[in-house]
Amino acid sequence: MAVRAARQTGRIRLADDSRHAGVGARYAQALYDLAEQGGSVAAVEADLTGLDQLRGESLDFRRLLDSPTIGAEDKARGLLAIADAAQVSALTRKFLGLLGANGRVAALPAVALAYKLLAADKRGAIAAEVVTAVALTPAQREGVAAALRQAIGRDPEITTRVDPAILGGLRVKVGSRLFDASLRTRLDQMRFALRRA
Repeated sequence: MAVRAARQTGRIRLADDSRHAGVGARYAQALYDLAEQGGSVAAVEADLTGLDQLRGESLDFRRLLDSPTIGAEDKARGLLAIADAAQVSALTRKFLGLLGANGRVAALPAVALAYKLLAADKRGAIAAEVVTAVALTPAQREGVAAALRQAIGRDPEITTRVDPAILGGLRVKVGSRLFDASLRTRLDQMRFALRRA
């Protein structure tokens, strides 16, 4: 699932084939605007990054976000309990309460990604999203970072995401460019070529 970012009137619009990307982009933009007004852009970004890392490490947290058997009120209470335990900023906590109240808890990963892209864009940094079928080791992550540094001439801010649907290989999104070396894409290309033959 490669994320496409396009600049429109100074804002980032995310389009992604996941079901929460559009909602995540809208919520992230609203959160970013509030954080910018309050001078807490970096603090909120750190909170969201920490929550996203926790989601990657905790099966229970992923279940809380994604399970259709957990009611919206229970999800909202659980998310606020996690926020309190993580000692997130006041703005982040209020925002998470809003996500819960609106039944949008499952959109949190999309919000975190969209917010990170917005913040990097506003800093003038180059954000890169690396999607792999399995989690990268620290050595593999450094190898990808080194290759990107060489290709673009400066250090990118890398966000990694696991998507088993790509089967293998990786997809790298830098700015508006997508480099797709996934096994899924290669198989699709081969299937298309065989149909035309």
